[in-house]
Amino acid sequence: MSEEVATFSASGASDAEGGDDVHRRASLWFSDNPDKAWVEKLLLAYSPVWMASMAVMVFTGWDKSFGNGALLIHAFVTAAPVLVAPAVLARRYTHKAWHESYWFKVNLYLLVFSFFASYFGSEYFFDLLGMVYVYPNASTTLDAALVGSGEQSVPLIMYPYAYVYFSTYHATANVVLRRLRRLNLPGMTLLFPVFVFVIAYFWSWMETKAMANPLMASSFYYKSLDRMLAYGSAIYAVYFLASFPIYYALDETEERSWTLIEVCAGALSASALMMLGLDLITHWLGRL
Repeated sequence: MSEEVATFSASGASDAEGGDDVHRRASLWFSDNPDKAWVEKLLLAYSPVWMASMAVMVFTGWDKSFGNGALLIHAFVTAAPVLVAPAVLARRYTHKAWHESYWFKVNLYLLVFSFFASYFGSEYFFDLLGMVYVYPNASTTLDAALVGSGEQSVPLIMYPYAYVYFSTYHATANVVLRRLRRLNLPGMTLLFPVFVFVIAYFWSWMETKAMANPLMASSFYYKSLDRMLAYGSAIYAVYFLASFPIYYALDETEERSWTLIEVCAGALSASALMMLGLDLITHWLGRL
């Protein structure tokens, strides 16, 4: 698996050479592996739906008026289509067994990575980035015992929300990185991590800006929003710097299909790199 990730982080010249001529591609944006391409399209198509669900939650004030049970239902119902929709539609697009199909592997990866990002990563958001989460109505919590100050708890609703958010961030990263690699630019070995950072920073900044809005000011805010947008978004981007390249390599070609063990290993590796990166930054910068 490590060799595969290294290959996809390299020059990318093979994407535009020889038999991989652009006229023979079904798309310049989506994977040549049809088992992967249809899932990416589905995740992108669902993105505005979950964004609308979150917007309705905020504009109606349901995030404040709902009880714990209603909040949990909203969170899991919003996230469920990422898993349920491809499971239902799979027979139309692939003949592979469910455990060999990309739709299942990608969900397994996202479940593992989003769990670690929420369980451990949220503590860094609280203590390092100054995020304040005031939801007394979200009484079901799940957070680390030894990581973080413990001044705030991680509501369980953050787990499914992270899962569905990350499905969009990773799917868009895949199609954009793939398109950039297929431009066959010189020096792609050096450009690829730059592209990864730009996409990671974009989503980190967008999420920060969208969440820290006046309608949520009493329940969700950053102690220093300006510093969070400028510097904290770059720190948040560490999540995706660790994950995007590994996720991109997953079943990118039909010839090399990842096993479920490799998928878990990839997600766990991304999680470990994420936590290491956050901790090193804390040593260097301290708190915002």
